[in-house]
Amino acid sequence: MKKLFPLLLFVFISFPSAQAKSRYTLQSPDKNISIHVLLTAQKTVCYTIEYTGTAIIEESKLGLIREDCDFSRDLALDSVSRMKEVTDHYKILSRVCAYNANRQIFHFSTPSGNKIDIIFQVSNDGAAFRYSFPDSSRKVFSIKKEITSFYFLHGTRTWIQPMAEAKSGWCQVNPSYEEHYQQNVEVGKLMAHKPGWVFPALFQYDKYWMLITETAPNRNYCGCRLLHDSSSSEMVIGFPDPRECFPGEPVNPESTLPWSTPWRIIAIGNNLKTIAESTLGTDLAEPNVLGDISYVKPGRASWSWPMLKDDSTIASVQKRFIDYASDMKWEYCLIDANWDTMIGYEKAKELADYARQKNVGILLWYNSSGDWNSTTYHPKSKLLTHESRLKEFTRLKEMGIKEIKVDFFGGDGQSMMAYYQDILEDAATFGLMVNCHGSTFPRGWHRTYPNLITMEGVKGFEFITFDQYNAEQEANHCCVLPFTRNLYDPMDFTPMAFSEIPNIKRKTTNGFELALSVVFWSGIQHYAEIPEGMAAIPEYVKEFLRGMPPSWEETRFIDGFPGKLVVLARRTGTTWYVAGINGEQIEKQVRVTLPFLTKPATGIQISDGSTDRSFTMTPITYTREQPFIITVKGNGGFVLKFSE
Repeated sequence: MKKLFPLLLFVFISFPSAQAKSRYTLQSPDKNISIHVLLTAQKTVCYTIEYTGTAIIEESKLGLIREDCDFSRDLALDSVSRMKEVTDHYKILSRVCAYNANRQIFHFSTPSGNKIDIIFQVSNDGAAFRYSFPDSSRKVFSIKKEITSFYFLHGTRTWIQPMAEAKSGWCQVNPSYEEHYQQNVEVGKLMAHKPGWVFPALFQYDKYWMLITETAPNRNYCGCRLLHDSSSSEMVIGFPDPRECFPGEPVNPESTLPWSTPWRIIAIGNNLKTIAESTLGTDLAEPNVLGDISYVKPGRASWSWPMLKDDSTIASVQKRFIDYASDMKWEYCLIDANWDTMIGYEKAKELADYARQKNVGILLWYNSSGDWNSTTYHPKSKLLTHESRLKEFTRLKEMGIKEIKVDFFGGDGQSMMAYYQDILEDAATFGLMVNCHGSTFPRGWHRTYPNLITMEGVKGFEFITFDQYNAEQEANHCCVLPFTRNLYDPMDFTPMAFSEIPNIKRKTTNGFELALSVVFWSGIQHYAEIPEGMAAIPEYVKEFLRGMPPSWEETRFIDGFPGKLVVLARRTGTTWYVAGINGEQIEKQVRVTLPFLTKPATGIQISDGSTDRSFTMTPITYTREQPFIITVKGNGGFVLKFSE
């Protein structure tokens, strides 16, 4: 019997009676984050989250309701898997990412015998969970509602963007994730907003920071949002407006079985650095499904439309912007809407041939729309079917086009999310990269479909050219985006204007605008500045922009606070770029320490000059013993460039 006892004890611990305990705990590898899973007396499933023993999310709901079965109550816990370590290594553009987490699966069943699994993974930078229906069936099932909630402690504050109402705005193009953020507002005091709130959303409780988002749905789920009762600190998962769909096709999730939902992600840290350096949004995304992606080349692009608008889409202007891209050593030039008539296919091919001789690739604009909005820009409706896409993409490949920019999508319904993926897959067949505007945000899709080089999904620079109010908000708005929209996913904000904007008084300094070229990241960074404006700035600024790498291998958070200040360091090879932007109108002293450097570094600092429209450049040498103290103007900025 003495020889058998250790074996029996091992079996008992490894396979506990699921009904004997109602609270289970899964911790991160470093033990700082604990997610507690609870099966209540009412047979509902809840969770709480602690950081080093401090509660940061209170008892929150789990479950969902299918049309045929309620998976939010009367659940029996059949078994719990053993904890398993999960590791992953992958590359996004030039950045190599590593993921290490602990995983546990909870197997539940309903009184009728339907099964649902809830899968949890906890890493050192956050927690994630998803639902899975393990049964097999060719029948199509539909989800009516997701019960998932996030119950924040009293006093938790948020930086969060309101969802625009479907079919609202210019030509009924909303929602396009193009609103300003509510900032530093207590969750329980958020205003009532029926359409909901968008991901990613940032939260702060005491010294703890949380960012909530989701991974991209496959074809079997919609893009989701957060809903909120203004009298509560609880936020719940919501589905899109019924109008957010490809005509006549599904909005809410439906699928055969087996079926897994997107990951619900909560990045967590006891400082903002942990959030700013997290990669959870792509760690949990599906790996590359396209195979060969050798044609995917990140880069920088000239673009006439932001400052010159519709009349600039003519061959002579675009040739000038090709020359401009070539002079700046940028890889691309984007030709915008109405090119098919104002330039024409034949002339566009001539421009592509001309650009190729100058080592510049041509990108062409398309209108995604069917009848879900009233936009008239064209080419329009050429991407609506597989057959029409193949015909158009065949022509583009023959023309030597490198990328399509597709605009004016119709929301986050399941069928519209599938439409994005249809375009990405068909474009990949022809070696085309894709940039989506008037769109949702990527949710990690750029890992699954690496030809998705960037997406808009942001109130970007074009809005500054439309309205003075947006210009007034630019500095503050830009200081929120690195901690929210641009944290995990490429963002086509189209930054950097040194010129004065027609009929608008720009409120940011030239140093601020230059810093955006580093602070914001995008697979292809489309710059708003035009040749005339670039010709007027110092040569050392142009050389800085010419030498900018097309993508980054590493990012470090140096300093900042959402809406007030951002200082980030980015590296490619042995060269570091540090950039800072001031989101407030008051002058600030910024202390730049770089503890990750192992030896002294030399380079340059470019800051604002004596006026808001001038620069100054000074040589720098950095050592750990002598960090930089930089004076940053109100709404100003700076960049540093140096090599180890």
